[in-house]
Amino acid sequence: MKKVVTKALIFTGYVGYTACVVHCTTEYIGDVVICQGPSMEPTLNSQDIMLTEHISIIRRNINRGDIIISRSPSNPKEFICKRVKGIPGDKIRSGFSSTVVPRGHVWLEGDNKNNSTDSRTYGPVPIGLLRSRAFCRIYPFNKAQMFSRS
Repeated sequence: MKKVVTKALIFTGYVGYTACVVHCTTEYIGDVVICQGPSMEPTLNSQDIMLTEHISIIRRNINRGDIIISRSPSNPKEFICKRVKGIPGDKIRSGFSSTVVPRGHVWLEGDNKNNSTDSRTYGPVPIGLLRSRAFCRIYPFNKAQMFSRS
């Protein structure tokens, strides 16, 4: 009986250790994201799988053109995938009006302008809502690519 209890405790320790490593990795380093919806077409299609990293967001190293995963400002339970079009201080023109992106915010837009709910609808997005930056599409395999930071 003592052997069984010892083995169970050792196994539980390994499971706990593994869970901690996985949690820290997905919270602070990066994770895998499945894109949903048409807002980023033709760059990304629904069901595309991407690798993302969190370090750029943590260090606030966000550039125009980056593809970002963020909590939705209109529904915090949802995550959105959009492109950074403006960083703090940028002047964004939309139709006849213009908006200056305030400090601590970014301007996010989907590549499919006709079918995207983005900053044109809800305004500048607080940097605190940003989760990660996509750096690579891994699926579908025939479209696998690294995303440049230009």
